[in-house]
Amino acid sequence: MRTFAAIAALLLLTGCTSPYVAATIANRTGGDITVLQVDYPSASFGTEKLANDADFHYRFKLQGSGPVKVSYTDAAHHDHSITGPQMFEGQRGTLRITIDLPDNVTFSPQLTPAQ
Repeated sequence: MRTFAAIAALLLLTGCTSPYVAATIANRTGGDITVLQVDYPSASFGTEKLANDADFHYRFKLQGSGPVKVSYTDAAHHDHSITGPQMFEGQRGTLRITIDLPDNVTFSPQLTPAQ
């Protein structure tokens, strides 16, 4: 029992870091967006609909390097595609993507350097 308690205390003191990127996509366009897709090196994720003022959360692991790309359809049924920053295999941290006007997407990565 003491061994288990010592291991648990050690993990709490040293902290655990996940090899993943926690992404948040925020819709601040004033209307719903549909067919939202985020492409990142080696894969993609998305949702069929994201309401105005809503956030979509997703966690992924970077396997490969390349840019992040966001595509979506706005409330007026216009398609948009925006390329964001480069991401590199092994990075971890957070990525916030805010869509606030058509073709205006802000990428806010807080990632560790590639290892």
